Amino acid sequence: MYEFNKKQKIIMVIVVSMIIIAFLYYIYTKDNSTYVSEEEIIEQNCVDNTKEDVAQEEKQKIMVHVSGAVNKEGVFELDENSRIADAVQQAEGLKENADTKNINLAFKLEDGMKIYIPTIGENVEETVGETQNDETSKYVIPSNGEAEDKERNGKVNINTASQTQLETLPGIGPATSLKIINYREEHGDFQSIEDLKEVSGIGDAKYENIKDLICVK
Repeated sequence: MYEFNKKQKIIMVIVVSMIIIAFLYYIYTKDNSTYVSEEEIIEQNCVDNTKEDVAQEEKQKIMVHVSGAVNKEGVFELDENSRIADAVQQAEGLKENADTKNINLAFKLEDGMKIYIPTIGENVEETVGETQNDETSKYVIPSNGEAEDKERNGKVNINTASQTQLETLPGIGPATSLKIINYREEHGDFQSIEDLKEVSGIGDAKYENIKDLICVK
């Protein structure tokens, strides 16, 4: 039987050691590569989820109705954070006789809003983008037939009138009109015009002065 001499044994030991080291290095690098790959997958998933969230936000739309002195009246789909100016652009712009002096074109829109652009000389009592009673008006009158009703019967509907409209009544100033609006928001619509006397600041004398000028229909 052949026997290895001392030099050959040393060479064999070195070779075997190198093989073992190479094997261990291969195992280590493979495991480490797998670990890094998992981190990359997690990171990629986060990026993908972020992109999906952004895409979802971009897909959110609102619908608004534009009418009045625009070139194309109708209901338009806009991005969620659009402004009145964007809605007007969708309506193919303003007509030559459009009056926007009381309209805040930078006003941010909400889903379901109706925007009415009046013509020059038209009597508009409420404007989009004006702050009233710490709340922002959503409409330009006449956008819901309210002004037409007033013109027909000559009376102010105390259930739907804006603060500006209420102040057209004799003896009703900003403070009292605000109380009327706050009262109906807290208690609901007035069931009769006499219920107006439940509002603080409206006594029998003031009620007598305005009773023939108001309605609750």
